[in-house]
Amino acid sequence: MTSRLILATAALIAVVGPAAAQSDPVKLPYWASISVDEARMRKGPSQDVPVMWEYRRRDLPVKVIARHENWRKVEDPDGTQGWMAARLLSRTRTAIVTGEIRPLREAASAAAAVSYRAEPGVVGRITDCASGWCLFDVKGRRGWVQIDHIWGD
Repeated sequence: MTSRLILATAALIAVVGPAAAQSDPVKLPYWASISVDEARMRKGPSQDVPVMWEYRRRDLPVKVIARHENWRKVEDPDGTQGWMAARLLSRTRTAIVTGEIRPLREAASAAAAVSYRAEPGVVGRITDCASGWCLFDVKGRRGWVQIDHIWGD
């Protein structure tokens, strides 16, 4: 009886193991950020296809919408889509301020005091999000910002 159980378990591992190894645990889409000072977005997932854009802004948030080997199809804050090498991206959560000048508050509440104000286009790191607010850090200046005032949450 024991040897049958061992054989059945081994057979199950042989079938399930490779399938589990092939699946990426990160579901699409997901947020990432540019991890280098210069990154190129291409029309396709290869070094041999034309460059569409060159980004010169480390920490710029992007939304990863597809994968192909070591390439990621991303969408930038303006809605432009293209392919970047995965090594140019980080899972560090960042966001960019949208619209107009936005208040960063001491607490996650519209009634909380304003700590700082951030102009559109300012990029910061996100460390926590809850109830429509994210804790936003711009080079050490931290405050809570409403989720609908940023892109990259």
